[in-house]
Amino acid sequence: MVSSEEAAANLARSLLQLREIRGWTQQRLSKLSGVPRPTLANLESGSSNPTLSVLTRVASALQVSLDELVSPPRASARHYAASELPSTRRGVVEVRQLLPDAIPGITVERMEFPARSTLAGVPHTAGTREYLTCERGRMRLTASGESFELQPGDVVVFRGDQRHGYEALDGVEAVAYSVILP
Repeated sequence: MVSSEEAAANLARSLLQLREIRGWTQQRLSKLSGVPRPTLANLESGSSNPTLSVLTRVASALQVSLDELVSPPRASARHYAASELPSTRRGVVEVRQLLPDAIPGITVERMEFPARSTLAGVPHTAGTREYLTCERGRMRLTASGESFELQPGDVVVFRGDQRHGYEALDGVEAVAYSVILP
């Protein structure tokens, strides 16, 4: 069970977060909800014991449920340590997924190539496009018999549903990012 102090603190944080997400001042929320601005200030300070009527008017103005208003605020961001992201080795190349939450049909990978190493790409689903950018070193992409040399910052866009391969040029490690979209 949540104590009244915890409930007031949750309300204060949620109200402030929801108002700021919308870019609203307390005055604007006051006008939209019909709740006096000093009452809103007290709610945001956590020092208020509002009536159900006040909470309902504020939730309605913010277009959220009463539960969302009084629950602990949702995190607006989440930090993922590199060790939490799926990483695999394809031969000598380390491939790390950069989307911690699956988004159907979309893949974003960071690929680390030791000097002069290669990686055979796996054709993706029909109709996909792949965007390959070189971050460090020099890379060669071969796709459907064409070769493209990439310097840091260069991007090649190609059909991801065809045979393709990657090669780190020169005697230094290369890093590339691949974005695959349906």
